[in-house]
Amino acid sequence: MNTKLILNIALHLLRARLKQTIVAAVGVTFSIAMFIALVGFMNGLNGLLDGLMMNRTPHVLLYNEIKPSENQPIFLSKEFKDKTNFLGSIKPKNIGLSIYNSKTIIAVLKKDSRVIDVAPKVTLPVFFNTGTIEISGIINGIDVLSEDKLFKISDNIIEGKVADLLQNNSIIIGKGLSDKMLLTIGDIIKITTAKGNLASLKIVGISEIGIAEIDNTMSYTSLNTAQKMLGEPTNYITDIQVNLYDIESALTVSKEFKDKFVVDAIDFKTANSQFETGSSVRSIISYAVGFVLLTVAGFGIYNILNMMIYEKMDSIAILKATGFSGNDVKWIFISLSVIIGLAGGTLGLVFGYIFSSIIDLIPFKTASLPTVTTYPIDYNPIYYVIGIVFALFTTIIAGLFPALKASKVDPVSIIRGK
Repeated sequence: MNTKLILNIALHLLRARLKQTIVAAVGVTFSIAMFIALVGFMNGLNGLLDGLMMNRTPHVLLYNEIKPSENQPIFLSKEFKDKTNFLGSIKPKNIGLSIYNSKTIIAVLKKDSRVIDVAPKVTLPVFFNTGTIEISGIINGIDVLSEDKLFKISDNIIEGKVADLLQNNSIIIGKGLSDKMLLTIGDIIKITTAKGNLASLKIVGISEIGIAEIDNTMSYTSLNTAQKMLGEPTNYITDIQVNLYDIESALTVSKEFKDKFVVDAIDFKTANSQFETGSSVRSIISYAVGFVLLTVAGFGIYNILNMMIYEKMDSIAILKATGFSGNDVKWIFISLSVIIGLAGGTLGLVFGYIFSSIIDLIPFKTASLPTVTTYPIDYNPIYYVIGIVFALFTTIIAGLFPALKASKVDPVSIIRGK
């Protein structure tokens, strides 16, 4: 088989049907360009949402959950050990929300090579007092520097600075709460804890996450201030937040820490299972649409090559009569589809990048995401590799059936018919 001669014949056939060839190539170009732009945008969106989730959720969270004792007295009795016991109205075990020996646990975690950093936290339900009105909410007592390092809470601060929480008796409140109570930076807010303790804190900042339920209730203060509000010692910690270098190991590590430190533990995927499902569905949709676009383009190539065979029956007969085998003819038409796929696919990569760049420049501004100014795009090279490979695969399959048909043409019957 003379490859050079076969390619030369294929190019001549393409030039003879130039308009149809251009239409087929444009179909592939459009399909690849839309596939890259769509997948890049959808995965960019997933990346943005995943980033928002990861900025609010630790990879592993250690805490104490309120639950009934696993070993009830009746189970410890030899008399009732082997019998079926029905228990009701079991009261939770009074172990408190504080993590026992928290400072030692934090010290051990900081030395773990798998851990980026640890952020201890105290969560306390409170009432924000405004005149005779009490608004329920939650204050997070945080280690300011560690919390900002792991979860970038400074990105959500629209007024003031996170570092101002290092001042004694200071607080950053949500925008919804500040709007309700007509409070601004420098004002004093009065707070009542669930234990009845009273506190007056100075507002040093206002945050806005963009979720009304959070902005109306959530506030931040320093760890020491939260502990003082509760009247607890400095080792009182309700949550230990852990971020890992390898986030995929979070489930395994959470189980390990749960057994090692005798606390409750949950990984970020378990805590955000619904969110993960949404990201997976969006990715599947984007790839499915791309597959449909390329499949439609493949049918277009199939139809064009099929028509070309009917119109070039005499040429195929002459080729066979002059010594070309059925296999040679088959490779001529496969070469046609490969050339269309390469040309259309290459242009598709270029236009896909151009479309992605245009989307990346479209303004996207929202008060809840102050760091995001344009629509998110993921320029991962793997999308371009998938695009060109699938373009070639589709066009080769589309050209294979017409090529097999052309290889079986009987030159004698064609010439007699002429």
